[in-house]
Amino acid sequence: MTCILAFTVFFLLPAPAFAAEGLNGAKLSILWALPFVGILLCIATGPVFYPHVWEHHYGKFTALWAALIVVPLFATADVHTVTTTLAHTALLEYMPFILLLLALFVVAGGIYLEGNLHDSVFTNTVLLAVGGLMASIVGTTGAAMILIRPLIRANDDRRYNAHVVVFFIFLVANIGGALSPLGDPPLFIGFLKGVDFFWTTKHLWQETLVVGGIVLAIFMVIDLYMHHREGRFTKLKDPTPDKPLKLHGKINLLLIAVIIAAILMSAQWKPGISFHIAGVDLEIQDLLRDAIFVVVAIASMAWTHKSDREANGFSWGPIQEVAILFAGIFICIVPAMAMLQAGAQGPFAALLGLVTNADGSNNAAAYFWLTGILSSFLDNAPTYLVFFQLAGGDPQVLMGAKAATLAAISSGAVYMGANTYIGNAPNFMVYAIARQAGVKMPSFFGFMVWSVLVLVPTFVLATFLFFRP
Repeated sequence: MTCILAFTVFFLLPAPAFAAEGLNGAKLSILWALPFVGILLCIATGPVFYPHVWEHHYGKFTALWAALIVVPLFATADVHTVTTTLAHTALLEYMPFILLLLALFVVAGGIYLEGNLHDSVFTNTVLLAVGGLMASIVGTTGAAMILIRPLIRANDDRRYNAHVVVFFIFLVANIGGALSPLGDPPLFIGFLKGVDFFWTTKHLWQETLVVGGIVLAIFMVIDLYMHHREGRFTKLKDPTPDKPLKLHGKINLLLIAVIIAAILMSAQWKPGISFHIAGVDLEIQDLLRDAIFVVVAIASMAWTHKSDREANGFSWGPIQEVAILFAGIFICIVPAMAMLQAGAQGPFAALLGLVTNADGSNNAAAYFWLTGILSSFLDNAPTYLVFFQLAGGDPQVLMGAKAATLAAISSGAVYMGANTYIGNAPNFMVYAIARQAGVKMPSFFGFMVWSVLVLVPTFVLATFLFFRP
């Protein structure tokens, strides 16, 4: 409480920056962005550098950073402005975002692939390719949780198998999720902001095919070399002998179709009916969509065998953590969004200069790399939102005249989440599952060596092919 009061008194109170109609970003101090930076740094460092403290107290960290926004807001602005702003964030952005993640998390957790395939370069390559395709349908988290255990079982009789999981993180937990709003949280944020559902499918398929294809080809070469290297040793006994694959929880495939249909419905059906709550207009199609997400999650829990979820290692912990952390992120990002909306008149004018060419046009390459670098170490969903707003925040303009900019932001946020264990949520989950299964995974910096050698050159090539300045 002491630090909250100190933050309010010494930094924020002297600069009244609000009007009755909303936040005036041009008059805000850059210090308003510190809680947003702080919460992202905690999320990035907590699971790696102080995991036990983070595991038990991440909710308190989140509450502290959120309070450093909410308390000063009420101290410096009229109540109506603050409540309307926070209600807009909660009802129009946070609620549909977290309900979609909940639905996908529950549905994917009910799909269990039983059995064990014989290890080979072909088998591993096919699993990675299939996982990459699945990622845009069931989400990167969903695809990763469905396929990581079968992949580990297929390679558990090898001395060198860590590289298989590393490339699984590259392709399934990240790159493969670039083709739909279901694939990765940043893209659903874009959908909520007005980007068409199939926009990324139409505009990123070439980039994703090239980047994913190169990374998959590199994997094939490395896996072939590792198999050849292992041929010099006595073959290890396979702890999980080959067994035909069997898919459990098929009803959840139908429920995924329901989720997609609900999203498309909310984008196409515009009856013009809305409800005014706390200064926010809630469209009936969006409320129906969110209600369907909840019903789908309940149906999945009711119709999926408990044994299938147990085999998948399903628990409520991950989605609970995501819900709490993103509640804090969405609160802390409110002033940052207002400052970005102010453009050249706001405190982020220098950042705008980094991504703008001399003639005033957007520099797609700069957007790709700045979005990507920050997404490598911070959460990629709020990073996407920051640069989406920096590029103007108008979805129609970004999908049209500035399509190259939106493609750069979208691909940077999704692809470069693979650069570190903390770039995207499934990365660390896959890492933990692999270590628990006995895979000798590289350290945090060891993983970055892989990404620097494999991913960075691929992204440089993609820059020259698709985002040339």
